[in-house]
Amino acid sequence: MAKLRLSLVLIAPLAAGLVAACDIRSEDAAQENAATQGGSAAIGEPTLDGTLDASFAGEAMPEALVRDPEGNRLVLSELREPVLVNLWATWCAPCVHEMPLLDDLAREMRSTVRVLTISEDLQGAEVVEPFFEARDLGNLPRWMDQENVLAFTYGGGPVLPLTVLYDARGKEVWRVIGAYDWSTEEARAAIVEGLAEADAAAASAG
Repeated sequence: MAKLRLSLVLIAPLAAGLVAACDIRSEDAAQENAATQGGSAAIGEPTLDGTLDASFAGEAMPEALVRDPEGNRLVLSELREPVLVNLWATWCAPCVHEMPLLDDLAREMRSTVRVLTISEDLQGAEVVEPFFEARDLGNLPRWMDQENVLAFTYGGGPVLPLTVLYDARGKEVWRVIGAYDWSTEEARAAIVEGLAEADAAAASAG
């Protein structure tokens, strides 16, 4: 499996104006701006400094319910396929920065893993819809967790973006805290090899 750096990402270096992740607890003012600017008030100069963390491997996918702007519902724990869950928000610059990378990943790896982007914007479709309408992100779904249930369910703190890879049994393989460069071969190898190792471990366990 691709080498994983097992460490928490810092929300910094702030002194240099660089941001690898956003604290969701600071979102209220940012979301007010997003609502008046068409869902695009991302703050901070983004970087792709997130790190892969396998210390939560084996944890079950949350039994969370998400909705899309049309009212469709999805219960995460009912999925029976490899899934890459990405929590993001329109006001979070690192989240916005990695969305096109996730869109490409979803297209190129659709036969390997399903990419689920889930907005943590409190204002829901009011800001999510304009965000997608202004961008070419046709491979990403518009799921929303307007109550921020998922953001505070995951261990490691309410930090965005947060991306978690699950195997077909709904067990966590690894997660990324902070924005990550999903365009690299390293990222794709981490997904493919991580899922293969999870399958092998499940098979050996009977």
